[in-house]
Amino acid sequence: MGKSCYGEKFEEALLYAARVHKDQTRKGANVPYVTHLLAVTAIVGENGGTEDEAIAALLHDAPEDRGGKERLQDIRGRFGDEVAKIVDGCTDTYQDPKPEWRPRKEAYIAHVAGAPASVRLVSAADKLHNARSILADLRSLGDELWDRFTGGKDGTLWYYRALVEAYYEAGTNAVVEELDRVVREIEVLARQDQENSQGRAGDRG
Repeated sequence: MGKSCYGEKFEEALLYAARVHKDQTRKGANVPYVTHLLAVTAIVGENGGTEDEAIAALLHDAPEDRGGKERLQDIRGRFGDEVAKIVDGCTDTYQDPKPEWRPRKEAYIAHVAGAPASVRLVSAADKLHNARSILADLRSLGDELWDRFTGGKDGTLWYYRALVEAYYEAGTNAVVEELDRVVREIEVLARQDQENSQGRAGDRG
């Protein structure tokens, strides 16, 4: 289990993350991106995360979104090798523009299945918060939600189900189990939306 309190290094990381992502918003929403980082960090902390794991949760998107490998080197210099290793393990590309979506996601899935426990904890916490957001938006927006995702509806559903299976392959924990439950809810709701759309189309026919 992690320490009951975090120290000055965490405080520095909190400010660092807020500054790095200060002009970034969540995909498809006018919500400051730092809210996602805080939510992921909360999930990690509530599930026994160490200070380094919590810091990595704050910084897990910084290299991919804000500076690539140079950003990772800066993180290593400021917060240490362990944090940098976790952040590196949660990064699916350093390239800008990003490579093709499907092969990149397939590579990430294969990677997390064999990744260290610290990487899997932060990665699964990240995906859990994303999945919670998808579920909430799917309830309010319906099928139009999928337009904001590069993989579309089918690709996004495949990706989250494949992630769950990859995490389970490496070993389960409370975060993975909750992710599985949320993804199942998304899958059920997505099927219902599709059936409703088909029914409406049939009525018009």
